[in-house]
Amino acid sequence: MKRLLLVAAAFFLVWPLTAVAHHSFAAEFDAKQPTTLRGKLTKMEWVNPHVWLHIDVTVAGKVVNWAIEANGPNALMRQGLRQSDFPLATEIVVEGYRAKNGSPTASGTTVKFADGRNFFLGAASGPAAAQPPR
Repeated sequence: MKRLLLVAAAFFLVWPLTAVAHHSFAAEFDAKQPTTLRGKLTKMEWVNPHVWLHIDVTVAGKVVNWAIEANGPNALMRQGLRQSDFPLATEIVVEGYRAKNGSPTASGTTVKFADGRNFFLGAASGPAAAQPPR
C-alpha cells in the first residue's frame, strides 16, 4: 500500500511539469517581428511536441543557422508533409515570427519549397497562425 501511495505521489508531482514545459507563443516569440527566411536545410528534428527545422541563412555575406519551430509531426502529416519532404540541403523559404530574445530562432507559420509547394507549419499562436496559406 505504501508503495502504491509513493508511486501515485510521484506521478502527481511530475505530471504538472509536462504541462508547464509546453510554452505559449507569446512567451518566446514576438508577433510584431514577422520574418521571412530563405536558406538551405541543415538539420530537421521530427520530434514531439514540435518539429524543428534548421536552415543556413546568408545575410550580407554572413551565414547564420536558424532554428524554426513548427507544429508537431502528426499535425504536419495530416497536412500532407512527411519527414522525407525535408532532405538536407533543400532550399526552403520559411515565414514566421522571431524570438523575443534576439537569437536566430523563429516560430514558423509557412514553408515554401523550390517546386512551389507551400505548407502551413502552424507552430505559432500569433496573428498569422489562424490562416493556412492560400
